[in-house]
Amino acid sequence: MLPVNSTSSVFSTFLVTGIPGLEAVHIWISIPFCAMFFITLVGNMTIMTVIWREKTLHVPMYLFLAMLAASDLGLSLFTFPTMLRIFWLDARELTFTACFTQMFFIHTFQDFESAIILAMAFDRYVAISRPLHYSSILTNSVIARIGLAIVMRAMIAQVPLPILLRRLCFCHSNVLSHSYCLHPDILKLSCSNTRINSVFGLFMVLSNMGVDFLLILLSYVLILKTVLSIASHSGCLKALNTCISHLCAVVLFFTPMICLSILYRISRRLPQNIYTLLANMHFLIPPVMNPIVYVVRTKQIQDKILKLFIKKETDES
Repeated sequence: MLPVNSTSSVFSTFLVTGIPGLEAVHIWISIPFCAMFFITLVGNMTIMTVIWREKTLHVPMYLFLAMLAASDLGLSLFTFPTMLRIFWLDARELTFTACFTQMFFIHTFQDFESAIILAMAFDRYVAISRPLHYSSILTNSVIARIGLAIVMRAMIAQVPLPILLRRLCFCHSNVLSHSYCLHPDILKLSCSNTRINSVFGLFMVLSNMGVDFLLILLSYVLILKTVLSIASHSGCLKALNTCISHLCAVVLFFTPMICLSILYRISRRLPQNIYTLLANMHFLIPPVMNPIVYVVRTKQIQDKILKLFIKKETDES
């Protein structure tokens, strides 16, 4: 990312924060975080590998799942390592450039995930409401264009943020509230006029993730309307069952974000640990849980994973 001219700032680095009040047991707290990071890496890489190698899985539902796994993997690689550095080494310092770079990628992958979850909602709607035209509507070229649009939207939204931050000076404090760099958290430390940064950041959040969430709700209203028109009870349950994994992804991604946003606005007297917990849930839990949910709920993925490992064992023997 762009280098930062810090001559107008009192500080030259930011200090990220672990879990306030629990510094003495950071080494023990690191154990479940290590386990979560390992599950994230193995789970998402396995899903991506299986879908890449198995041509029978080159259909819209699984191609979008591979994109979701890639997004989860990227988000994890820019959050977990910083936290583990704090827990293991008490290494809290980040240069402006490193912090802005981390912020850029965290928010970019956050936007990726939101848009991919929306694309998966559209996929479920088409599959349920237009099953006979499903393959003709969601062709590989259409999916490729959707993927490109997701990347372009996130880049257009996030590239200006570090550029706008570069013009600010920081002299109030250099201690961030979280274990990684987030745009609103950085803005609070600036002693410059941050109105442009704040308005632009809020606009991007509302126009991206806010609109995504509303369109996901609309998709499920239309899905529910279609399902209720199905005559047989078993047909209704079968149609809804195909949405369970995706609904879990929606809940895991959006619930902590909405709760955090509400708490910041209605109460500022809660312990900082509450905000830290919700922020960690928003950024760390979906990458861990999404692969687990999809592997447990999707028999085709289970079968292909077993086939992959059995084939490896056969080749080795």
